[in-house]
Amino acid sequence: MTFNALVVDKSNDSEVSAVVTQLTEDQLPEGDVTVAVEYTTVNYKDGLCLQPNNGLVRSYPHVPGIDFAGTVEKSDDSRYQPGDKVVLTGWRVGEIHWGGFSQLARVNADWLVPLPELLTTKQAMAVGTAGFAAMLAIIALEEHGLHPDQGEVLVTGAGGGVGSIATAVLGNLGYQVAAVTGRPETEPYLTSLGASRIVARSDIDTVVKRPLESETWAGCVDAVGGEMLARVLGQMKYGGSVAAVGLAGGAKLPASVIPFLLRGVNLLGIDSVMQPYENRLAAWQRIASDLPTKKLEGMIHPATLSDLPELGAKILEGQVKGRVVVDVNA
Repeated sequence: MTFNALVVDKSNDSEVSAVVTQLTEDQLPEGDVTVAVEYTTVNYKDGLCLQPNNGLVRSYPHVPGIDFAGTVEKSDDSRYQPGDKVVLTGWRVGEIHWGGFSQLARVNADWLVPLPELLTTKQAMAVGTAGFAAMLAIIALEEHGLHPDQGEVLVTGAGGGVGSIATAVLGNLGYQVAAVTGRPETEPYLTSLGASRIVARSDIDTVVKRPLESETWAGCVDAVGGEMLARVLGQMKYGGSVAAVGLAGGAKLPASVIPFLLRGVNLLGIDSVMQPYENRLAAWQRIASDLPTKKLEGMIHPATLSDLPELGAKILEGQVKGRVVVDVNA
């Protein structure tokens, strides 16, 4: 049996090749469940995996793709039977283990989650790792007391995958969402998802001059980090929480301890990679119940395996809004 996959190889330290290639099942890595992949997505890490010296890929040749959804084809684990619909995010699939840029994948059963009945495999990948992380962030904010009548919730990087899903879910739950974007052309898109108002990135992403500013935000889903995160911390209401998901703006945090000491601000780190099974299952069930699936259609940019090298470069440059959904069989 042969199948198509995007295989990344490296001939020297300065370049990599990424070519759609036919593979055989015996070339797949070890695992106890084989999945016929239907859809995957393109994430920031996938873009990095297509670059030389990326620090993520341990060995070549390699198949990227940090998430996928599909149908179980073979299983040595009693929890999954052929024909079951499943979704996978995290566990460094697509980095140290071959991932979803392939028509066939073999993985550890512990990494999978049954696909909720309310979602199709295509919808699941319109959500993908980014949306899964967004839901983890919202759950964390709620566990720290956030509810809709407390005031506006800020979403940074709102045009990206995490921000798009966070905006749609929060809006659907009745929150007032202030969506931050640096691209005015995305404003109609964000409003359609459920943003109450749009905040220009230039109004937030500036050098922090004072550790405390006016109390503005009841909560925040931050998908940027860096200077923007530091600025937002000083604008939080007393006892407010920031769920930090991404590091596109850098890992350094030039912030003071003052917001934490004088306003009781909570900084919640969200890791979507190695979540326990119960957390992953709960997050996907919340996605199925709380995300208006009709709004997913407006986020989707369809793609094929052959489109992935170009899309990987674009996502690193911040040129992609919404969710790129890859039909691996197209």
